[in-house]
Amino acid sequence: MLLQRLTANVYTKFLQEDLPILLEDVPLRTRRQMWFMQDGSSAHFARGTRDFLNVMYPDNWIGCGGRIAWPPRSPDLTPLDFYLWGHLNSRVYATQINTRQELWQRVQEACSEIRNTPRIFERVRQSLLRRAHACINEGGRNFEHLL
Repeated sequence: MLLQRLTANVYTKFLQEDLPILLEDVPLRTRRQMWFMQDGSSAHFARGTRDFLNVMYPDNWIGCGGRIAWPPRSPDLTPLDFYLWGHLNSRVYATQINTRQELWQRVQEACSEIRNTPRIFERVRQSLLRRAHACINEGGRNFEHLL
């Protein structure tokens, strides 16, 4: 329980302090159309997290406890799971890392590479739509074999 509380506090701090800085370079028009999406992590379900998201992203966040629920344990429907984490891991850990600074530098480089990949966000969006349609067509049952 203590670990969950600590994790939730770290996550809420990220939302309040780090995320606004990361979004500074995103045009206001784009930010107004953005949705904030979470997975089923218990830190994401903490009261402080949900309260913050309700203030900062009213009606524009997806996750446990939000207006728009998302299926728990649904990695095939969550872009962070079906694309980002695997791609980052393959880039960051392509060769051995020896220092914390080197790890941080590789994460930054991999994120910059993703950001600068032409049409990457459109391709991920299209993949999400394809996955959602497959999930609907299968009545919510397993659809990974159709991808």
